[in-house]
Amino acid sequence: MKQSLTYALLYVNDPKKSEKLYSQLLGVNAVESAPAFVLFVMPNGMKLGLWKRDTVKPAVTVQPGASEICFTADDVDTTYQEWKKIGANITQEPTDMDFGRTFLAVDPDGHRIRVFKLAENPK
Repeated sequence: MKQSLTYALLYVNDPKKSEKLYSQLLGVNAVESAPAFVLFVMPNGMKLGLWKRDTVKPAVTVQPGASEICFTADDVDTTYQEWKKIGANITQEPTDMDFGRTFLAVDPDGHRIRVFKLAENPK
């Protein structure tokens, strides 16, 4: 059976607070916004859900930061400047790595958000 990855969920403490940040970072408004859940649909169809941590069943047993969500950008440095203006918590300035140009931010819950542009010849 063939599968498609079309949806990512982040467990957050305050979905409405996270909604404001992600709306600015992603450049899209939520298509669903409730006290315990917020949903974004990206132009390419990928969905990002923000689910209130203490309402998830079964209960969440791990902390944020052990994984990343990643976004590609045509111009990493311009995206970095835009995110910095918004007030994103940048934890890695733009840098060149084996796979390409990248920077890293974290949201208020500690979720890692990587922006990158793949190098023409990744190592």
